Amino acid sequence: MAFTIRNLSVLAYANGFTLWHYKSSKDALQEISAPDYFADAGDMLTPGDLMMTTGTDGGRVIIVAAAEERHVVTASLS
Repeated sequence: MAFTIRNLSVLAYANGFTLWHYKSSKDALQEISAPDYFADAGDMLTPGDLMMTTGTDGGRVIIVAAAEERHVVTASLS
């Protein structure tokens, strides 16, 4: 798992909510959705933020369930 912070970008921000986009050319969606994959960005993320993610095997929208410095948990948006 190799999170690259420069591949994380803000698409929209309003009222404390952020819509993010992350694209990985090396990791599959299962890796991207793993706990703490986004740990290096934990200080930038807020629970409830949405992320449009693209991995080697497709795309998925995930929600930030918990975020602290060095700890991030995401969940699939159903």
